[in-house]
Amino acid sequence: MIIKCISIDDEYLATKVLESHLNEIPDFKLIASFSNPLEAISTIENEDINVIFIDINMPKMNGLDFIKSINTKAHFVITTAHREFAAESYDLNVVDYLLKPIAFSRFLKATQKIKNLFKPDFPQDYGNSEKTSIFIKVDKKHVKVKFDDIFYVESLKDYVKIFTKTGNYLVHKSLTSLEEELPTEKFLRIHRSFLISLNEVEFIEGNSIQINKKRIPIGRKYAETTKNILLDMNE
Repeated sequence: MIIKCISIDDEYLATKVLESHLNEIPDFKLIASFSNPLEAISTIENEDINVIFIDINMPKMNGLDFIKSINTKAHFVITTAHREFAAESYDLNVVDYLLKPIAFSRFLKATQKIKNLFKPDFPQDYGNSEKTSIFIKVDKKHVKVKFDDIFYVESLKDYVKIFTKTGNYLVHKSLTSLEEELPTEKFLRIHRSFLISLNEVEFIEGNSIQINKKRIPIGRKYAETTKNILLDMNE
C-alpha cells in the first residue's frame, strides 16, 4: 500500500524538510504541498488522501480550526514550532504532534504510528504502536524505564540524570536527544537543563515547580508555555 500524503505549511523551508523526510521512507508519497489550508480543500475532497501534515499558525486559517471544520477520513499529523497546542491537538485525535525543527529519527517514529493505522495493509510492527517505555544504556546494560515512572530529567553537560520512582540513572546522552524519544503529551522542557513529567507536577510557585519534593526552575523563555500547558491541563 502507498500512503498518500499532503503538506499544509506556509514555511517554505519546513515544507522542504518534510518532503526530504518523506522521500527517505518507503510506502509514503507526497501528493502536493500547500501554503494554507483553503488551497488544500479541493485535493482533500477529490483525492484519496491518507495523511495530512499540517502546521498550526498559518495565514487565512488556523490549522487546528481547519481540522475541526473539514470532513475527511484522512489522518492528521501536526507539524509546529509551538508546543503549547499539544493538549488541544490530542483532543482532536491527531496521529502525532511533531515539533520543528523535525529530526528525521522523530519523523520516522511518526510514520510507524501511521503504518499501524493501516493494518493489515502493512506487516505488524513488533511491540505496541503506543510506546509506554524506553530503554536507556546504563554502564553495559540497557535498562527499561516506563514513562509513567519518570519524575524529571536533568542535564549534566554530556550526560543526563533521569529521576524515576524506581531509581536514578546517569546516561551519556544530551537532553535534546532524550526529549525526542519521549512523548510530547507527557513530557515538557521547562528549562535548558530540565525536562519534566507533566503528570508529576505538584504545584507551580513563581518561576519554579515542585516534583517529588524537588524545586525545579522554569527558564525565562519557557515560562509562558510551561504555565499555559500546566494550567490548561486542569481545565
